[in-house]
Amino acid sequence: MCASTASRMLDDMSGATGTQGSGPPAQGGIEDTVKDFWASRPRRPQHGRKIAGVAAAVGNRYGIDPVVVRVALVVATMFGGVGLMFYILGWLFFADERDEVAPIEGLIGRGRSSTSTALTVVLCLALLPAASWMFSGGGWFDGGGFIWLALLIAALYLLHRGRGHLNRPAPRGVAGPVGTDWQEQSASFTAASVSAPASGSGTGPPAWDPLGAAPLAWDLPDAQADPYTPPPSPQPPAPRAPRSKIGLFTFAIALVVAGVGAVLVAEGEPWFTPQHVVGLVLGVLGIGMVAGSFARGGRGLVGLAIPLSIVGLLLTSAPVNDFRGGVGELTEAPRTIAAVQPVYERSLGNIDLDLRNLPDNGAVSTVVRTGAGNSSVLVPETADVTFTCENGIGNIECLGLQRSGVGNDPVTGTDVGSDGPGGLNISLHVQTTTGNVEVHRG
Repeated sequence: MCASTASRMLDDMSGATGTQGSGPPAQGGIEDTVKDFWASRPRRPQHGRKIAGVAAAVGNRYGIDPVVVRVALVVATMFGGVGLMFYILGWLFFADERDEVAPIEGLIGRGRSSTSTALTVVLCLALLPAASWMFSGGGWFDGGGFIWLALLIAALYLLHRGRGHLNRPAPRGVAGPVGTDWQEQSASFTAASVSAPASGSGTGPPAWDPLGAAPLAWDLPDAQADPYTPPPSPQPPAPRAPRSKIGLFTFAIALVVAGVGAVLVAEGEPWFTPQHVVGLVLGVLGIGMVAGSFARGGRGLVGLAIPLSIVGLLLTSAPVNDFRGGVGELTEAPRTIAAVQPVYERSLGNIDLDLRNLPDNGAVSTVVRTGAGNSSVLVPETADVTFTCENGIGNIECLGLQRSGVGNDPVTGTDVGSDGPGGLNISLHVQTTTGNVEVHRG
């Protein structure tokens, strides 16, 4: 089924007969552009590939950095699954640079392909789960396959319209007829060789010269000519293209964005969090890499974008509020209800809060939170405690309830102590981004 479908698709897309890569790119309508894309579609290179060379083929064909293509395919795979399906289709329909035809064409017998038949069939079957994943949702970031597919097709169409004249694959030569009868070849040679002598005075060389040794047919060199011809002078090396400054320019803008974002975070702007600042900086780097792919520059930005992406992923995996409580250890042991602060917080450091010295009656509420560090609270044996404990990464141990790992769910509960309900009432909320959370009686 895959082979027959591919055959019909190839016939529909090929249009009029022609040679791959011949002629300039079509500048007509959509149909002409699609036909020209098919006639000069990218070829998967042997060098520079990571898996099958689809991203490298597109990058080399249109003169852009293959890293940009890989990043686009990864993003399209994460948010919609289209990138995976495009990669499989490219593997099937883009020929290897050593082969005559693409794997899908080799499957239906249109030429030689180094991709085995078994692998081609597996790739055809892999299109089914890839398509199911792509169209399994409707949101932008929840399987929005139609939206991402439309964006990818539009990007490829505009790319071919604007840069389809670059790096067009060389036409594949068509071999002459093989197996011609040797008698026919011999007869044609004899007819061409044994021909009537040319009319004239007879002073010229004979028309039939089977050994090519007629003395009058020799073209002797002029005795006065110099037999030595000096070799041509070597061409000077081509001037080196000036190095693009787009990488340095993008890096400078990223530093400005990071600095301004850090200031706004410190000033307490509600929207600006470390996660948002990292996202803004990554956006600047992404724009710089895309622009650098066209200007032959900015490759060094990848080395900055990768670790920054990891930092952003870690920050996003443990989403908490931005704490601005300073740095260092914080140890408190209030003796009166009025002395209990509504919030105890540290951006970096441990917090130890001892509430065992409070009176036996009354009500108190407080929040203990840290950005990176441990939070520990001690409560009286007889107090009624309503608690909520949460963290992003680490261990939670609150009045007998335990949890550990990454992205922990909050632990909530009420513990009335050893004497039952009554007495001091404590409402406690303890949270940290990275670290341990502990609430114990003592």
